Amino acid sequence: GLGEEVIDTSFKGTTSRIGGVNLADIASETVSMRPESASEKAKLVNYGYYKPVPKMGEYHANSSDLAKLLHDAIGLDKTVSAATNRDEAENDGVKPSNAANYEIFKKSLAEAPLANIRDLLDFESDRKSVSIDEVEPAAEIMKRFCTGAMSLGALSREAHETLAIAVNRVGGKSNSGEGGEDVVRGYNLEDVDDKGRSPTFPHLAGLKNGDSANSYIHQVASGRFGVTPEFLVTAKQLEIKMAQGAKPGEGGQLPGPKVSDYIATLRASKPGVTLISPPPHHDIYSIEDLAQLIHDLHAVNEKAGVSVKLVSSIGIGTVACGVAKAQADVIQISGGDGGTGASPLSSIKHAGMPWELGLSEAHSALMNNGLRERVTLRVDGGIRTGRDIAIAAMMGAEEFGFGTIAMIAEGCVMAPVCPLNTCSVWGT
Repeated sequence: GLGEEVIDTSFKGTTSRIGGVNLADIASETVSMRPESASEKAKLVNYGYYKPVPKMGEYHANSSDLAKLLHDAIGLDKTVSAATNRDEAENDGVKPSNAANYEIFKKSLAEAPLANIRDLLDFESDRKSVSIDEVEPAAEIMKRFCTGAMSLGALSREAHETLAIAVNRVGGKSNSGEGGEDVVRGYNLEDVDDKGRSPTFPHLAGLKNGDSANSYIHQVASGRFGVTPEFLVTAKQLEIKMAQGAKPGEGGQLPGPKVSDYIATLRASKPGVTLISPPPHHDIYSIEDLAQLIHDLHAVNEKAGVSVKLVSSIGIGTVACGVAKAQADVIQISGGDGGTGASPLSSIKHAGMPWELGLSEAHSALMNNGLRERVTLRVDGGIRTGRDIAIAAMMGAEEFGFGTIAMIAEGCVMAPVCPLNTCSVWGT
């Protein structure tokens, strides 16, 4: 955050809830990036861009090192693939999960440099732990977990379908992101053989009869890419994307090289054409407009709830109250962390605020206005551990979204080359 001295000098009128660095701190950090002596070549040590293995760059919570630790914990062997020996390997090459390796993964996060507001918080209580009998069973807790709204296109077809099937199996809520889905995903699989293969999804392994690749949540964004009547009626929840935490103020963007023939067909476009949703939701200029869209979505799919995705920012509490009055069932609070990385560098370097600020403000505003019981509060944006979930729950969240960490769990190595379409893992 920024301290009062910096705000008064350079950003007068800006709200800074938690304070932060002063001018001396900024000066010190600037000097630290200069060469150590005048005789050295005048070149910045760190240009400020994310590098997979930054030599002297700042710490990043998501990295190739973190990906390796998580892969070891869940038994993911990166040497096994469809192009090598997956079909002959036992359990498709997936090893048993390892609790000891998961403890190493958790320890790496616990000992990492401070990177989030929640890293400054700790638990303190003088109360005894509640009985385990009073805690929801695991099956009920899983219903509170969702994947982030990552579109088919930003993710490869294999990655997108794998996440949907996995989350559907455990009883969570997968999210389509903007961009639509193939109609074949609306049907449960009934053609899986003894080896876990299906002619319907020949590029996937480890399948079971009864699996569903249909995302629980279908997103409606301002570009309306892939939004068809079938897309709407096959959802169990419909999400209105008012903004996104990774780049608030901008619409969703899929670079042209990622728009393949398959993606173009789903989005009613042409291959190679960059697809951008208008920055604001182009038919919503007031709470009344939002209420009308919520009503329309309830009308087209009476069984589906409607969620509204907002971005953590100062004043979100007022907006959240309006959304609750507009008859939304769920309010999604997205923080500035996370995202697939499919956006241009100029976009992802100007991200939104931490979810801790937006969630606590929205929860407080809803409580103070007698509206909290009307809606479910969901939060996402860089959530990685049980500790993150516990803190989010204490701030008012009831459901929790996982985006980047879910991608890593299925094989992402944080290269990061998403916008370039040159991923060595998924090919997109």
